[in-house]
Amino acid sequence: MSDTLKDSLQADLTTAMKARDELRSATLRMVLTAIRAEEVAGKSARTLSDDEVVAVLQREAKKRREAAEAFAGAGRAEQGERETAELSVIETYLPTPLTDEELDALVDEAVLIATAEGLTGMGAMGAVMSQLKPKVGGRADGKRLSGAVRARLQA
Repeated sequence: MSDTLKDSLQADLTTAMKARDELRSATLRMVLTAIRAEEVAGKSARTLSDDEVVAVLQREAKKRREAAEAFAGAGRAEQGERETAELSVIETYLPTPLTDEELDALVDEAVLIATAEGLTGMGAMGAVMSQLKPKVGGRADGKRLSGAVRARLQA
């Protein structure tokens, strides 16, 4: 079994190449290239943690989602379908997203903690978000998270 998510991606790339799965191998190559680019970005090269690799995967998935929408809007369905297929490959490596109920429970817990500290209303937004981000990790995007927090604080 692979030790890290990056190792798993590399092993799956080898498997896809041996199976001559062009879509999967091309997508995994692009993802691994993005991971390597992130590793060498900055002043010194470093190895990414699994959480950082998930962040890169989420960024790549978002690119594919936006590109598919743009192609569909421009009447280029074939290219949009390719982007959607690449997105489905990338999503197999992402953590399972939080359900609305799970997210609401985490938000309620964080709001209770903030209220106990004397923070109420929209002034508690920053404190609640800073508590939630580590708990949520890569299982909900920031837009969805902030929307849930905002709705709870304004209620």
